[in-house]
Amino acid sequence: MIPLRNVGRFFQKTLRQPWYALSVGLKRAKAYFAYNFSNGTSAYPEAITFFLTRLCNLRCKMCGQWGDSGASKTHEHSALSTRLSLVEIKKVLDEISRFKPHITIFGGEPLMHPEALEIMRSIKAKGLHCLIITNGVMLSNFAENLVNAGIDELNISIDGQRELHDHIRGLAGAFDKIAGGVDSINDFKKKFSKNKPLINLQCTINQYNYERLDELLEVAARFKANSLTFHNLIFLNQGAIERQKKFDGLLGCSSKEWEGFVFEPGIDPQKLYQTLKAVLSQKHPFKVDYFPNFSKESLTAYYDDAYMPENYGRRCVSPWMCAYIFPDGEVKPCLNSSYSFGNIKENDFSEIWNSKKAVEFRRLLKKNKIFPACVRCTELYRY
Repeated sequence: MIPLRNVGRFFQKTLRQPWYALSVGLKRAKAYFAYNFSNGTSAYPEAITFFLTRLCNLRCKMCGQWGDSGASKTHEHSALSTRLSLVEIKKVLDEISRFKPHITIFGGEPLMHPEALEIMRSIKAKGLHCLIITNGVMLSNFAENLVNAGIDELNISIDGQRELHDHIRGLAGAFDKIAGGVDSINDFKKKFSKNKPLINLQCTINQYNYERLDELLEVAARFKANSLTFHNLIFLNQGAIERQKKFDGLLGCSSKEWEGFVFEPGIDPQKLYQTLKAVLSQKHPFKVDYFPNFSKESLTAYYDDAYMPENYGRRCVSPWMCAYIFPDGEVKPCLNSSYSFGNIKENDFSEIWNSKKAVEFRRLLKKNKIFPACVRCTELYRY
């Protein structure tokens, strides 16, 4: 069953980007069919994320990679410095472009990849929809080229006004760097008479900003943003990690990446609900969204240690919809799993996508609906 809240979000996407939304809708229908009627195989994915680098120039307090308890801090230097080259990525693009997946560029901070610009140009040269997830600190260096390349969307992480944002991000001046970069993007869009990239501000709700979310409305207006989305914090307790390890044994992988999300949220859900209610009740020239869009009862449950999802179907179909290609070439079903379907340095993507390991993973996931570490993962609520 498709969650009704997601139908509403998809309809809004259709109004903003109709042809893109139609393409996504057709791919999504095929994936739902495969989830329900195939035995672990799937149609080609709707979306592929290239995880360009693990490196990042910020230390955001709530980040599972580089935050206070971030997993990337424990990686060897060789793992952190590993990255796919432009040549290797172009080889993948040559193959996957025929089924027109939506491409997301992510990290770490993806703009730290030395060939980031050429990679993005190559994506657009194949006629693929390209979204970049960035902390925005380096945008000024790329602004003109991003506009000229025809990048479709920029998802820029933002936590609050200047002082609060810089405190959470761990870098003085981070907010001003974003502001300068967004101004440059808007200036070049005007200069070249272009309406892309769309500027989507993404706020992760956390213990430092959850009572001050209204301040971001002013930031969105100042940045001439197309949208502002508030995301619930992703966190786990140690019990979930221990339960996950039982499945890791079946899959032959580890929960190391998920361990970066083990911390106390420090959020009063009652106060958060009132803040969100006030923010979402206002009208603005940009779209304001809250994802997942929980009721008061579900929001309260979400921030409880014993939480288990209910309203969104309590099943994950993301591995039928999406693939994640990591800096070492491993193709994974999610961002925080060490389980790999295969490596694009060794096999074509089409071989990997429905490989024996991919099918085994999907079968086990469907049997259990979700794994213990999945309960607050964003992808669980997207489909």
